[in-house]
Amino acid sequence: MVPLLSLENLTVRFSGAERPAVDGISLHIGAGEVLGVVGESGSGKSLTSLAILRLLPPEASLSGSIRFAGDDLLALPERAMRAHRGRSISMIFQEPMTALNPSMTIGAQVAEAVRVHHPKLSRAEVRERVLQALDEVALPDPARRHSDYPHQFSGGQRQRILIAMAVVNKPRLLIADEPTTALDVTVQAQILRLLRTLREEHGLAMLFISHDLAVTAQTADRVAVMQRGHIVETGAAAQIFRAPQHQYTQTLLAAVPTMTTDRARPLATLS
Repeated sequence: MVPLLSLENLTVRFSGAERPAVDGISLHIGAGEVLGVVGESGSGKSLTSLAILRLLPPEASLSGSIRFAGDDLLALPERAMRAHRGRSISMIFQEPMTALNPSMTIGAQVAEAVRVHHPKLSRAEVRERVLQALDEVALPDPARRHSDYPHQFSGGQRQRILIAMAVVNKPRLLIADEPTTALDVTVQAQILRLLRTLREEHGLAMLFISHDLAVTAQTADRVAVMQRGHIVETGAAAQIFRAPQHQYTQTLLAAVPTMTTDRARPLATLS
């Protein structure tokens, strides 16, 4: 079966850097599948997601292959790539407290995502899609609150708004980059349930990027472990978390305290 997204020997280099930030990684995601990518900060997780959407700064160079639904994304002209962004491939960016434009109403921001890809829709049709998306992510009273500004919402509600922006055009692949960062445990659980529901209802494939191993274990079908720009281990989520094979994965898991951790012994440290 041909994967929906396939990365082959993807390398990201920055001018002047001694080594690649992402070094020859290969990954694939099937339709409707969730692939979790875990690793410590600076391992290359977010760079990989930005490379897929070709949103890296000019000083970064890409090599290898990124294929999505038959298209070679690295070979597409920019206009064709823009047609993919936000429509067939969407992304939930980090930091819900700062990712929204504070000077625009949240309805206008979701509407902007619609108009970019559906310029012929009437104002009434755009508004209907906006309200439907806000309702789908369980934002309370969207008909009234779509004209409110980001500062009038809690962190969890802002994350729901970002998810609404990402799914309003019914993408095939959702890239979720640390979608529960800065949220408390209760809100995290709500957001994870929401993502699970959207996946089931729309058949979404998802690239789920996180440093939180517990959250990834709840969410992903398969997991890829990144260290210093390399993929060191991939496998089914249950196998990775119960019987990791690579020493780095073992250390990563040992660095997280559990209910059975011996408090008399120090946690493992990453070197």
